[in-house]
Amino acid sequence: MTFLSETDAIGRDLPRRDGSAKVMGTATYAYETPLDDAVYLHLIQATIARGRVTEWDTAAAEALDGVVAVLTPRNAERLASTEDRELAVLQDEEIHFRGQVIAAVVADSSEVARQAAAVVRVGYAQVAHDAELRADDDNLYAPEKVNAGFPTDTAEGDVEAAMAAAEVTVEETYTTAMYHNNPMEPHATAALWDPAGEGFLTLWDSTQGVHPTRSKVASVFGLDKAQIRVVCPYVGGGFGSKGQPHVNVVLAALAARAVPGRPVRLALTRQQMFSLVGYRTPTIQRCRLGADRGGTLSAVAIDVVEQTSRIKEFAEQTGVPARMMYASPNRRTTHRLAALDVPVPSWMRAPGECPGMFGPEVAMDELAERLGMDPVDLRIRNEPDVEPGSGKPFSSRDLVGCLREGAARFGWSTRDPRPGVRRQGDWLVGTGVAASTYPVSRMSESTATIRREGDRYITEIGAADLGTGTWTTLPQIAADALGVPVAHVDVRIGDTDYPMASVAGGSSGMTTWGSAVVEAARAFREKYGTEPPDGAEASGSVGPPDDRYAMHAFGAQFAEAHVHADTGEVRVRHLLGVFAAGRIINPRTARSQFIGGMTMGLSMALHESSVLDPRTGHVVNHDFAEYHITANADVAKIEAHWLPEHDTHVNAMGSKGIGEIGIVGTAAAVSNAVWHACGVRVRDLPITLDKVLYALEERPEA
Repeated sequence: MTFLSETDAIGRDLPRRDGSAKVMGTATYAYETPLDDAVYLHLIQATIARGRVTEWDTAAAEALDGVVAVLTPRNAERLASTEDRELAVLQDEEIHFRGQVIAAVVADSSEVARQAAAVVRVGYAQVAHDAELRADDDNLYAPEKVNAGFPTDTAEGDVEAAMAAAEVTVEETYTTAMYHNNPMEPHATAALWDPAGEGFLTLWDSTQGVHPTRSKVASVFGLDKAQIRVVCPYVGGGFGSKGQPHVNVVLAALAARAVPGRPVRLALTRQQMFSLVGYRTPTIQRCRLGADRGGTLSAVAIDVVEQTSRIKEFAEQTGVPARMMYASPNRRTTHRLAALDVPVPSWMRAPGECPGMFGPEVAMDELAERLGMDPVDLRIRNEPDVEPGSGKPFSSRDLVGCLREGAARFGWSTRDPRPGVRRQGDWLVGTGVAASTYPVSRMSESTATIRREGDRYITEIGAADLGTGTWTTLPQIAADALGVPVAHVDVRIGDTDYPMASVAGGSSGMTTWGSAVVEAARAFREKYGTEPPDGAEASGSVGPPDDRYAMHAFGAQFAEAHVHADTGEVRVRHLLGVFAAGRIINPRTARSQFIGGMTMGLSMALHESSVLDPRTGHVVNHDFAEYHITANADVAKIEAHWLPEHDTHVNAMGSKGIGEIGIVGTAAAVSNAVWHACGVRVRDLPITLDKVLYALEERPEA
C-alpha cells in the first residue's frame, strides 16, 4: 500500500467503531472478564461518621457455606504505603467518615458474600463529628494550591476601591450542591495475582487511565510497575470519578492476595458509590461585580468556600475561570476549605469551571438587569484583548462569535427584556444566556506506536474510551497523519501492555493521545517513506505545549424555561449551545459530547443534589430513586452547534477538547431563564419549585 498525499479522515461523521459491540452486549467490561474459579467481594461500611471499631464478631459470617475469607484490619495485609489515606484501607480501626470500608467478605458467590456481610457484627466507640459546610466556619483554611496546581488566591488592582467607586454593583452569594458522578457502569475491578507466586498482579478495572492506575497501585503495594498489568478496553462512563483509583481497586487486590490463585470480582453497589468514589464538593460563592453605566467592568471578585475530607485534601479550582473570562483592571479570587468528617471529594466533569461559572454568570445577568442592558451585549462589551492575569495572547478566542451565532439561532432578538411578561397558558416563559469556557490541556508522558500488519496500520496506545469516542477518533487522526484511508487503520487501547498514555481527563484525551499518534505517524513516514514493509514500526511521544499562548475553548448556552404559574414547577423546553472548540475530529461524537454535557448541566440546574444529613454524615438519597438525574423526558429540544476553528497553536490536529465545556454555563443559563420567566433569582442550586413559588404567590394576579 502506498501513502496518499492527503485524506479527509479528520472531520468525517463516522459511526462509533465500538457501537455495535456495546449495543449487542459483546463489549467486555471489567466485572465481566471471563475468569475461572472466581470469588466475589462484598464490602462492610462504617455506620458512624467518626470514631473507631472496638469489637468484631465475624463467626456467623465465617460459618456460612461458601465464605472464603472475612477481611478486617486485624487480619488484612499491611500495605507498603499508606501515604494516600483514601487508599489505606483495612490498615487500622479508625473511622473517618460514614460509609468508610471497615471490612470485606470473600465468597464463592456474590449472594453469599452479601449475606455474610450482613451478619458481621461491629462495635464502635463514637466521637463527635462535623459534616456541615458553613461559610462562617472558624476552621476554614487556605490550601497551598487548588486542583491542577493553580494558585489558591489571586489579586490584581484594588477591588475594594473599584467597588466603592463603581456606578453599578452586584454583590451576591451563590451556592452549588454536592453532586455524585453516577456513571451507568459502577466502579468495578477484577484482580488476580500470578498463581505461580511470582508477585505479578493483573487488574481488570473500570478506569479512565490504565497507566495512572498501575502507577498508584504499584506505590500502594510496593511493587515495580512491571509487576502489574491493568486492562480496560471499555468503560461505561466515569465523568471524572474513574480518573484516579479509589478504594475498590486496592480492596480487590488485597482480597485476591488473601485467596491465592483465585481471581476476585468486586462491583460497587449504587449506594456504595455515594461514599467511596468521590463527588463534587458543594460550593459557596460570594461574587462581586462593579461597572460603569456603560457596562464596562471595573471589578470582578469571587470568594469560594468548599469542603474537603480530613483524611485527604481536594480543593476544587472553583474561582479559576473568573480570573480570565472578562476584562477588568481590578480582580480577586480566593478559595477556603472546611476539612470535615466526610468522604473525599474528587474530579467531576469540568472541575472548577462547572461550579465556578455558575455564580459569575448569574451575577453578569444581574448586572445586565441593573444596567438595563442586554446580557449578550454586556458580555461582548467586556471581551479582553489578552488573557487577564497572564497577559498572554489567546491562541484563539471566539466567545463573541458563539454569543452572536447562538443569539441568531435562538431568536434572541425578539426577546422582551422584562421578566414575567410572556405566558403560554398556565406557564410563564423566559429565556436566559450564559457563557462557558474550558482550558486546553495537553498532558505529558504519552507515547504511541504505529505498525504495519499486512494491509492494516495498527496504532497502539494505552488510552481510554469512557464513551467519548476514542475507538473511533484515534483512527481518524492516525489515518490523516499517515495519509491512508481510515478503513485501513485499527487501534488498540485500554491496556498497560500498550505504550504509556495519560488519563482521560480535563478534556485532554485527543489533544494528548492524538499528538502522540501524529508524532508516531511522522516518524513512520520519515523512516519508511511511501512503501512501508510489512512489520514496519515507529513510535512517537507528545511534546510540550506552546506556553506562549493562553489556550481555551469557549461557548455560549441559551435556555428557554417555563415556570408553572400555580405550582412553581420548572421545565426547560429548549437548550442551545454554540462552541468554539478547535477543529472537530468527528461531528457525530462531538455532538454527542456537547449534548451530553449540556444535559448534565440541566440536571445540575433542576434536579441533582446529594443531601447529606449533618447529624449522621450520611448522604440520604444515595440511589437513583431519590438522586434525580435529567432523563429524556426532561429535554424537549436540545441543540449543539460549533464554529469553524482550527487552532494551529494547540496541537497538530488543531483540536481543543470537548468533553467538558458543554456542562459549563448551562446551569447559569437555566437560572437566568427562570428569572426572566417569573422574576425570581434562584442563586441556590438546584432550582426547585419551592424556591420560586413564594414569588409567584406575591404576583398581583395570583
